[in-house]
Amino acid sequence: MSNLEQIKLGSVQETLLLPLWGRALETQKKQPKLIDQKAVEIINSVGYDFTTIAKNINKLSLASWISRSIYFDNKIRNFIQLYNNATVVNIGCGLDTTFDRIDNGKIQWLDIDLPDVIELRKNYIDETPRRKFIADSIFNQDWYDAIKNKDHVMFMIAGVLYYFDESEIKKVFYNFINKVPGVEVVFDYSSVNGIKIANKKVIDNGGMNKAAYLKWGIQNIHDLEKWGNNIKVLDDLRMFGKYKKQFPFYKRIGMNISDMIRVMSLAHVRVG
Repeated sequence: MSNLEQIKLGSVQETLLLPLWGRALETQKKQPKLIDQKAVEIINSVGYDFTTIAKNINKLSLASWISRSIYFDNKIRNFIQLYNNATVVNIGCGLDTTFDRIDNGKIQWLDIDLPDVIELRKNYIDETPRRKFIADSIFNQDWYDAIKNKDHVMFMIAGVLYYFDESEIKKVFYNFINKVPGVEVVFDYSSVNGIKIANKKVIDNGGMNKAAYLKWGIQNIHDLEKWGNNIKVLDDLRMFGKYKKQFPFYKRIGMNISDMIRVMSLAHVRVG
């Protein structure tokens, strides 16, 4: 791999490689549940040693990345079927390639992440007139100005929110209410116990820096509605949900346990 560009990222940003690698791995199976050729292309060209990840990452973690992608893909497809010219903002985009899978040829798409991640992203993914990159923090407010049409907007937040404290996340949702009222948001989240398990199974076993530990866990996603009258939970699904039916019985055992203690779940809310 010496002839490839070497990735240098912060400890939290480094975790963006995990789901990318997972989608590429799934795509190359004989009967993939998700096809992401762009992920394969990036993994084949990126300068990173995936040996530790491949050896230690739990198979449930791999399956959860695919389940999350399928959930988000379906939610976004349904949204843009209703609103062909909608705007989708991928917050904490990393090296995500959802746009390449769901683009209808009309939507406006914004990818936002920290400057070092956006610089890396530009090496593998091109901006277009309908797909723009924004180097900024989710906590800042300037990036909202890039949303030109705020009538039909969906925010996708994958693998991001649980890296922050609840007080920080509340501020983000209040910004949503004030800046883009009526926005629909799809995201993943974890229970308190799920946070502990994920830190052990993914961060520690994946050889990641402990500074990337997850922080925010919530037992009942409907507690978000207590943050303000303008927050409504539209959908709440345990990570594997109906998805686990596609797996043989022996694999569903671990998925059922994971869902029972809500290690990871998926949500769709309307804000404002």
